[in-house]
This record gives sequence, structure tokens and C-alpha cells, in this order.
Amino acid sequence: MIAGIQEAALDLQFHVKHVSDPAAGAVATFVGLVRDHDPSVEGQVTGLDYSAHPDAEAVLRRIAEQHAADDDVLGLAVTHRIGHLDVGEAAIVAAVATAHRAAAFDVCRALVETIKAEVPIWKKELLAGGGHVWVGMT
Repeated sequence: MIAGIQEAALDLQFHVKHVSDPAAGAVATFVGLVRDHDPSVEGQVTGLDYSAHPDAEAVLRRIAEQHAADDDVLGLAVTHRIGHLDVGEAAIVAAVATAHRAAAFDVCRALVETIKAEVPIWKKELLAGGGHVWVGMT
């Protein structure tokens, strides 16, 4: 299992290769990309600055371990990026291997949704014209 946070660019093929298993009939993947807009914000997004609480990696690892413990999971890899990202760059990459596709899709989606809801990572959306909006701050 791989579960981490890093500043370097993310590599989907690295994640897929890591979860590969002869018993796997499916590998579901998710790549979350920085987009040029946010429906809840007025203005064009030009990039993101991600920051993480010091405990964020431990929280992410705990979530990954919980999902990897599913009896259907043969391999799991997930990495979230921090630092500055331009539009089009990957912010999170996840890969889950199982014997059958339905389980791979289900676990991959649940993994990403739980990470988004629980891991203390915040993003500062940089807007055209120099403004910014914090997302994930309460």
C-alpha cells in the first residue's frame, strides 16, 4: 500500500504499477485535476496552492489502511499533492486493484470521498486579476 502527501508531480502509472497483482481483474483509478474554474467562485482560477496540517499524512494513511483492509482489495495506492499546482496538474491520484470491476470502482470512489471529507488539506484558489479564495477552511 502507498499512502502519502508530496510536493512533486504525481504519476498515475506509478500508482497503477504499484497495485498490480496477478489476481486483479480490475484496477480503478482516479485523478483529480486542477480546473480553471470553481462553480462557487466568481472568476477564473489560474492555479492552486495546497497546504496541509502536520497530521494530514497520518490521517490520509489511516483512511487508506481502512480501505485497503477491505477483503476485495488486492492493492491500493493514493497520493495527494501539496504546494503550488497549475491548471491541468494532478492534485490527487488513487488506484485500487480488486478481482472484479464493481468493487474496484466502489472502493476507489469511497477512498477519494473520505480523503476529501477528512484529510486536513486546504487549497487557496488563485484567481485571474490577483485575487484568491481559500477552500476547506472553517
